[in-house]
Amino acid sequence: MKLAFTTLGCPDWDLERIIKNAVENGYNGIDFRGLLGELDIYKLKEFSSNVKETVRQFKEASLEIPCFSSSVKLVTQSQEEYDRYIEELRQYALLCKEFNTPYIRVFGGAIGKWKREEAIGIAEKNVHDYLALVEKYNVKLLLETHDDWTDSRNVRELVQRVSSNHFLVLWDIHHPYRTIGEKPETTWDNLGEWVCYTHWKDSYVKKETKRGYQLCLLGEGDIPLPDIMALLKDNEYDGYFTLEWEKKWCPELEEPEIAFKQFSKYMKNILI
Repeated sequence: MKLAFTTLGCPDWDLERIIKNAVENGYNGIDFRGLLGELDIYKLKEFSSNVKETVRQFKEASLEIPCFSSSVKLVTQSQEEYDRYIEELRQYALLCKEFNTPYIRVFGGAIGKWKREEAIGIAEKNVHDYLALVEKYNVKLLLETHDDWTDSRNVRELVQRVSSNHFLVLWDIHHPYRTIGEKPETTWDNLGEWVCYTHWKDSYVKKETKRGYQLCLLGEGDIPLPDIMALLKDNEYDGYFTLEWEKKWCPELEEPEIAFKQFSKYMKNILI
């Protein structure tokens, strides 16, 4: 079992502390979603002028960067946004080459004023453009089950229409179940053949909150995590199990040193 956490969970930690904590808690990788307040990490010296030193630090710690979590969205007809997303993908593709990272996470994005079929058409066109860039670096784009793309039927339709082995699925095991009540078995039936990476979190219903639920340490909520683990195991899933601890967006959550240690222990227990 390969474990990682995203840096969304430790927004105030520097690179050295992130690496040290990952090693101490038995992680195999770190998924970057920002560093010290900067989401676009390629703007930082650690991932630009000093990138060779960062590569050395990861090799020395026997850690991987399995995925760079971008802010890129598929549904847009804004030229300004499109140009920004293309540049972001280019920068992350260059980092993938440095770190031998296979994946860049992308969002479907809000469909807004468009009907679903129109949104899928817009996304399909943009994905082909994005792939023309990242395929040169042998990098795959992962569409996360998130925002307006939590219903696995919609994700499946887009993935089938794009029909590229460089456009696959990141199954956030929380969102389809919590936000639309989709059973994990249904998600897997629809998307399993394309799922190569997973995000993990837990929560319980809390209607008075903006989201309608409260994130919590794994096992303290009611997401059927052991069942999802068994489902993945039965289907011989061999990708990463990545904790997405949303500390940056939800500062009331437990500190990262608590959450990262707890996730590692919890996941190893439910795998048995």
